[in-house]
Amino acid sequence: MRKSEPDRIRPELEGVPETLLWTLYYRAVEARRPDSVIDDPKAVELVEALDYPFEERFGGPSAFLGQLQALRALSFDNEVRRFLDLHPDGTVAALGEGLETQFRRVDNGRVHWVTVDLPETVELRRRLLPEQPRQRFVAASVLEEGWTDGIDTSRGLLITAQGLLMYLRPPEVRGLLSACAERFPGAGMVLDAVPRWFSAASRRGVLRTAGYTPPRMPWGIDADERHRLREAHPRIAEVRDVELPRGRGLFFGTVAPLLLRLPVARSKRPSVTALRFAA
Repeated sequence: MRKSEPDRIRPELEGVPETLLWTLYYRAVEARRPDSVIDDPKAVELVEALDYPFEERFGGPSAFLGQLQALRALSFDNEVRRFLDLHPDGTVAALGEGLETQFRRVDNGRVHWVTVDLPETVELRRRLLPEQPRQRFVAASVLEEGWTDGIDTSRGLLITAQGLLMYLRPPEVRGLLSACAERFPGAGMVLDAVPRWFSAASRRGVLRTAGYTPPRMPWGIDADERHRLREAHPRIAEVRDVELPRGRGLFFGTVAPLLLRLPVARSKRPSVTALRFAA
């Protein structure tokens, strides 16, 4: 990373790490709105601090994509808050967190937060979102066993994997879920997934925006198949659907909730899932 203008940082990211800029951009698009569904001024601040051609790469601001991204983030926020209601001094291990600002949105003043991400991403995060008290950054791949070292489970643990697993190969996803269930009995995990049709489209390279083609997404699972996640390890005791919060406007406020009552639409949608590992 180098400064191309005073006080602005140019991120030197490519491949999967670059996707963190897409999610940040659209979260900021939504956060800028006076009627935003998410309170995330830090996302706006981060976009303004980066020397990156967001609109050239990802297209002009889209209210639809912005709200969709924000609602996904809110569904994770709600699960973290639910966990903290039961375990106010617990630990959240955020895998592949990128430039997510969730800690600032859900911090109860007591939670301990561990960010696990690739070294180049952690370097950028340290520049823009330096560690705060009760935060720790781990520069490692989630496919390496060492990231689990030193994570405190004594006061409860929730693992999050937002916008991560779709970029892993199916055996890697299974291996990660198995490792978490084996290493952290009694913990919970929240993850999201793209449906199979979306994964297939990404592998064909047809998911293009203005000047950007996202990386392939080798792993996809339809929402009505989520029960198969139990097959990764016998200690996966619960698999639960996490509904997106109701949003703003006709589509996200009325049409989408009605569509999700239809079996096909409900199955073929992007999904958020909560797991519980037996103690």
